[in-house]
Amino acid sequence: MADHLRGILRFRFYLLVASTTLIFVASGSLFLISVTLKDLAAEFGWPREVPSLAFALQFLGGGCGGMVMGYALDRLGAVVPPLTAAVSVASGAVLTVFVETPVQLYAIYLVLFGFFGQGSLYAPMLANIARWYERRRGMVVGIVASGQSLAGIVWPAVFGHVVAWIGWRDGFLGFGIFAACVMLPLVAVFVRAPPPSGTLAEAEALEKDGRKPGRGPRRSRMPFSHARLQIILCVAIIGCCIAMAMPLAHLISHATDKGLALTNAVEILSVTLMAAFVSRVIVVGLLADRFGALWALFFFSGVQAITLGLLTFAGTVYALYIVGIGFGLGYGGIFPVYAILIREYMPPMEAGRRTGLVFLFGAAAMGFGSWFAGALFDATGDYVLPFLIGVAANAANLAIVAALLTRHRPGGDEEFAPGVA
Repeated sequence: MADHLRGILRFRFYLLVASTTLIFVASGSLFLISVTLKDLAAEFGWPREVPSLAFALQFLGGGCGGMVMGYALDRLGAVVPPLTAAVSVASGAVLTVFVETPVQLYAIYLVLFGFFGQGSLYAPMLANIARWYERRRGMVVGIVASGQSLAGIVWPAVFGHVVAWIGWRDGFLGFGIFAACVMLPLVAVFVRAPPPSGTLAEAEALEKDGRKPGRGPRRSRMPFSHARLQIILCVAIIGCCIAMAMPLAHLISHATDKGLALTNAVEILSVTLMAAFVSRVIVVGLLADRFGALWALFFFSGVQAITLGLLTFAGTVYALYIVGIGFGLGYGGIFPVYAILIREYMPPMEAGRRTGLVFLFGAAAMGFGSWFAGALFDATGDYVLPFLIGVAANAANLAIVAALLTRHRPGGDEEFAPGVA
């Protein structure tokens, strides 16, 4: 029995590595279109809005796909989403080589890279890894989510050199081959189903033998139904994601408008993504595991709101670096904490579809926020008004989270029961 329990502990480490790697590799499609945007537009004589729209459609497709693949995770097991993602990302990259019309590019990014690619990984992988951990759940969810931030640090530099060397077509082809070679073998790790909560608790108790006793698995409840909490979370994520998308889409433009060189502006974005990576790997686990997901969400959302407000006044290189780091620490923790929150308050076997539905609202809000900021800039000539509206939207999120904190009820180590109607 002890050997079986130790086997669970070893296997879930492999699962953690595989989940993070899959998200890291697949997220390359997010940045490949950014690096090749000018090349695509120039070769086909398209306005830049064509590849820009393809980039946005990837988020929309990923949000819709996350909800569908969340259901697949709950009903069919964990192997279906990563297998779908591996085939879709690899084939999408290869098919982009043969694109001749904007509609073809839109279809690839909406369906293959978005719905079946990103949608099959981010929400399902976060929900699945949360099933394998009772203690340190926040830490591991943050680590898996960090794969996307790490992709933002690594892939743009890699793609920049590769595309300059062999061109955008061979760049897409090479990425597709690389994605297939790395992602498809990792799918085998997900065949194994998570153990029952009792068995998992026994394994973690065995892991703690001879060590200082740790905090038990966190169980929390609300004095209303799971369906009502689901609706509240879907509404809450809209405010923080509208605010989140504005700097992510417009930080470089905002910095250059302030008189910074493009190289400095790109470096500020890179530092922001690095801070988000650190937030997901370290800070998410520290806060969520110690204080609970709701308090962690309130902290991350608050930091994001404050730094977005400060961004309207930051005009020097050093000020923008500092604000960018703060913003990265805040926004980096928000999506992972929602996955942890759902696992903490809702039944484990419903985590996939519930996480996917919340992330769908978040993805739609991010698409709206990035577009809205650009539209307001065109109308006003600067980013002050859109960023301040983003702060207001973020404040609405904070109000909802604060209200939930007043209704929070610790649940101890008990199994989940249906929420109170």
